[in-house]
Amino acid sequence: MNISKLTLMLGGLSLALASASTPAATADTYPDKPVRIVVPYTPGGFNDTLARTASEYLTKAWKQSVVVENKPGGNTLIGNTMVAQSKPDGYTLLITPLPFSALPGLYRDKMPYDALKDFEPVVWAGSTQNILTVRADSKFKSVKELIDYAKANPGKINYGSTGSGSSNHLSMELFLELTGTKMTHIPYKGSAPAVTALLAGDIDVLFDNLPNVYPNITAGKLNALAATGTKRAPLLPNIPTVAEAGVPGYEVSVWFGMQAPAGTPADVIKKINAGMVDMLKEKDVVEKFGKQGVEVVASTPAEFKALVAAEVKKWTGVIDRAGIKIE
Repeated sequence: MNISKLTLMLGGLSLALASASTPAATADTYPDKPVRIVVPYTPGGFNDTLARTASEYLTKAWKQSVVVENKPGGNTLIGNTMVAQSKPDGYTLLITPLPFSALPGLYRDKMPYDALKDFEPVVWAGSTQNILTVRADSKFKSVKELIDYAKANPGKINYGSTGSGSSNHLSMELFLELTGTKMTHIPYKGSAPAVTALLAGDIDVLFDNLPNVYPNITAGKLNALAATGTKRAPLLPNIPTVAEAGVPGYEVSVWFGMQAPAGTPADVIKKINAGMVDMLKEKDVVEKFGKQGVEVVASTPAEFKALVAAEVKKWTGVIDRAGIKIE
């Protein structure tokens, strides 16, 4: 989407949302009307799973309707902006994953909101890892072999992503920076086409969320070379981390969380956090998420706030050094 058109759309949205004000909500009465959880993506994927799991649990816990609203578009800016400019009363919440922290670096002065000032973090729900994968018949059997070939043949390896600024794109850009290598970026519109391209041989290598590649790894169609976290992925205990495989200092945590508009009362944030933490500690939820490769975190609002601030700083630096731009 053209950024100028997006800005006009969001400007109109801002005026509409700012047209009314309501008394501040309090934890004693919250929620006394339906709550909506905005997912800035199409249905499907873990962001949607998190929102719908929360919707079901909180509806029962609060005895109040909690609904999910998918608002994709504009590289998540449409949904994010809608929440940033909503009334700060706790009745509009946002699911935010790692790419949220990359947007300030990608769009700079064209950002329709301030990622740190216009949101109030509620909970860091969980994290997964991206997995460095190749086809089962690939000549690359290790991270070292991949790095050695890339250094000897700059730009000849094609790597895929689910789009510029996605977590797997950023994972590879950090990898290239720390290894001093160059590869050619081939972006796709989502994980499914990127994985399909890898299986077909259109690209040579791909970082992707563990839930997205795990089925093809277990089926023997893809080989996992490394995981992006600081420790090995529980579902792939025999696969080293990127750092273990020879890239010291490398770490990418693909996190998922929930935020509210800035100005939402602290006691309301605390109540929403408590509800989410209770849900995330449920045995069946831990098992459900674990089977998708997502480890539950269930943080405090302060812990999530610190994570978001650190991630914005980290990925803005990576984007600047890599020269990534979105017009």
